[in-house]
Formats: sequence, C-alpha cells, structure tokens
Amino acid sequence: MSFGRLITAMVTPFDENLNIDWEATARLIDYLIDEQKSDSLVVSGTTGESPTLSDEEKVELFRFAAKHAAGRCKIIAGTGSNETAHSIQLTRKAEEAGVDGILLVAPYYNKPSQEGIYQHFRVIAEATSLPVILYNVPSRTIVSISTETTLRLAQIPNIVATKECASLSQMIEIVSGAPEGFVVYSGDDAVTLPTLSVGGFGIISVASHLIGAKMKSMIQAYLEGRVNDAKEINEECYPFFNGLFNCPNPVPNPVAVKYALSLVGMPVGGVRLPLVPVEDGEAAFLQKLIEKR
Repeated sequence: MSFGRLITAMVTPFDENLNIDWEATARLIDYLIDEQKSDSLVVSGTTGESPTLSDEEKVELFRFAAKHAAGRCKIIAGTGSNETAHSIQLTRKAEEAGVDGILLVAPYYNKPSQEGIYQHFRVIAEATSLPVILYNVPSRTIVSISTETTLRLAQIPNIVATKECASLSQMIEIVSGAPEGFVVYSGDDAVTLPTLSVGGFGIISVASHLIGAKMKSMIQAYLEGRVNDAKEINEECYPFFNGLFNCPNPVPNPVAVKYALSLVGMPVGGVRLPLVPVEDGEAAFLQKLIEKR
C-alpha cells in the first residue's frame, strides 16, 4: 500500500475545555485533503499531542478520521509507546477502527538495546495485518534505530517504511540497503528536497498544515525532472520549515502550528499541559511569517 509522497502529521483540535473538538477535526481533515493536498494523515502522533491523549480518545480519533476521510486519503494511526504490550493492544484497536496503517515510534525512556528495539517492532508488526511505518526520532526518544536494525526490520513483510529524523547519511544507507518496496520518509520538513535527491520517497510533515500544496508542487517538480523549479519552491518554503520551530525560540510542534492555523482561519484550539500556548514574541513572529505565505 502506498501512503503517497506528502503525509501530514495532524494536530488534534481541542475545544475550550481541551476535549477533542469533533467539528473542528472534520474541518481540519477536509482542509488538509482538499486545500493542502495531503496524501495521508497521521493521527495521534507527536504533533497530535499523543502523550496527553487517553487510549479511549485515540481510538475514537482513529475511528472518526477513517470514517470522515472516507477513502479520500489514507489514515495512519500513531500507536507506538515504550511498552510493547500496550502498543500491541492499541494497534489492534486501531485496526478494528478502520485505519490504513500505523506509525510506531522508537521505544523511549527505557533505552532498549538494538536487539530490544528489533524485538519490540517485530512482535507489534506480527500482531497486525496493517502496514507499519517505523519512526526514528532520537532527539525525543534518546535511542536511535540503527541502520542495521532498520534494514533487519525491513525484511518483515508488513513493515513498509521508516520516518527518519536522524541524519541524511543514515537515510542514504537505508535507501541503498533496503529491499524493494521499503521506502524512506523524512521527518524533517527542511530536508524534504535533499531526501528526494538521495532516493527517499517523501515527507511526513508538520509545515504541510500551512504550505502543503506548495510542498506537493515541489515534490512533483523534482519527480518530473524540473530540478530548478523544485529548488525555487524549496527556497520559498524554507522560511516556514525553519520558522515554525524557531519562533523566536524553539517551541514544540503543536504549539506553533495550532496558533498559525488560527491565523489562517482554521481554529483548532489550545494545547494540553505540559505544553503551553505561544508567548507574545512567538505570536508576533508567527503573524509576520503567515503574512508571507
């Protein structure tokens, strides 16, 4: 199954009481599909504030997104945790909810060995018929899925891709050693174009909430051999790639994106503690950034 080249790691809309806002969620899904040209959506990933969503909320979100998307894009459920048994349980519930695939983050905090990481992903993949995307983000999890472990996991039939936030050199190594059908996504918007240039497949994006259509045109230009066009579009996109995460101080993904969405007429509510809303300086920076969209 192909999840497409542009996947958005979707924020989770909240109402004034910080409960999931289902009307806003429906509007956001439509907007990301119709206006920002997302091929797939990750729900309940890090950008979706998964650490503060209950299992019940996650399953309800999986079911709602799959039903509302109605085949217009693929829905990928974030079901990873640092407890293997818990991830298996949540993955099975996601499958029952009708999603198209799952995203599994490397097990965080308990710092398993590479063998432990391999066994963690192996048993979860074997517990589902859904396609699995690995998620390597050592800046958040401390541990990194090594190239060797990734390529070993790529031999498991339903492990079909990895989202890499480690390094471009590791992406190159994975691309060169991966079996046919296993693909590499960047998890860093700023290296979308370099990822394509070394044989990567696409991007699991945050900036696509705001400039997804432009990113899609950049990807298409590169694939069609219009490299100079792709380079020019990348230069237009780069202030957003950089600015959303350094505005003027680094802030977590959902905080800046949710505020930016409110500025473009797509309100999605606030964030749950321990995240806090943008401060005045960050808000002013984002307002100027959005004016350039």
